[in-house]
Amino acid sequence: MSEQHTSKQLSVIGTGVIGNGWISRALAQGFDVVAFDPMEGAEARTRNAVKNAWPSLEKLGLADGASQERLRFVDSLEAAVENADLVQENVPERLELKREILAKLDAAAPNATIIGSSTSGFKPTDLQQDCTKAPGRVIVAHPFNPVYLLPLVELVGGEATTAAQMETARALYRDMAMRPLIVRKEIEGHIADRLMEALWREALHLVNDGVATTEEIDAAVVYGCGLRWSLMGTFLTFHLAGGDAGMRHMLEQFGPALKLPWTKLEAPELTDELIDKVVKGCEHQAADRPVAQLDKRRDDFLVELLDLVHKYWPEAEGLEGRI
Repeated sequence: MSEQHTSKQLSVIGTGVIGNGWISRALAQGFDVVAFDPMEGAEARTRNAVKNAWPSLEKLGLADGASQERLRFVDSLEAAVENADLVQENVPERLELKREILAKLDAAAPNATIIGSSTSGFKPTDLQQDCTKAPGRVIVAHPFNPVYLLPLVELVGGEATTAAQMETARALYRDMAMRPLIVRKEIEGHIADRLMEALWREALHLVNDGVATTEEIDAAVVYGCGLRWSLMGTFLTFHLAGGDAGMRHMLEQFGPALKLPWTKLEAPELTDELIDKVVKGCEHQAADRPVAQLDKRRDDFLVELLDLVHKYWPEAEGLEGRI
């Protein structure tokens, strides 16, 4: 993580798993954080979540001024955004609810404040519809769990969004040690979720058709393609598969296979039988370990992996500004 000190304020609306992830990351980067969530017990749950995330964040390296004490809860949405540099909305994934909350945030926040929605699927133009004060600053800012460790955030602007607003957003999320990816066109599901959804659908077919168990499918990713993807992604991995001639040779050799009916991108029907197979398979993989224990195991792994991949990311080779 970065070591620069910042006195910027992140305001977080909704403190579930994703909201608490944003809070933990921002505190670790020296932000002041103001949170609002009307649910009973929200503050206690958030402070406990931050406490649990903190050891992993300490291993990665805290910014100057980082402190769990820089978090405070307020009792209204308006009070939360009063002095915000950046607002992050994390309410449940219902379009009507998000539009209602985002309209209130737009009315209450200073005009220059960027308002990011953590939505995994909705388009920003749809989210902006009820905003009348400065709708362009309402954008999609979609992170990945655990937000306090995984650096990708997909930024998507709507019809009312300007290039300057997107650059402001990019800089703010970089201040939180994120790696912002500006999505060029609005599309449901953005980029990463569409890729994950395709893999998820195919995996469900393999379980449904009796080809593999959930554990066997996960093994195929964990010990194979997933290791390559964590460094190179899909396209660069296939570029290397073409040998010295690269992607062109790979496409010439393997491109015709795209015409073969290998995959089934339409999702299978979620029958009770398929649901039972998936649930029982995952419970077998969990081996009676509680989710909190699996969370810690995941975080320990990611901290070590991030420490490794930082040495191989583009900037380590002097390729600044590259993804």
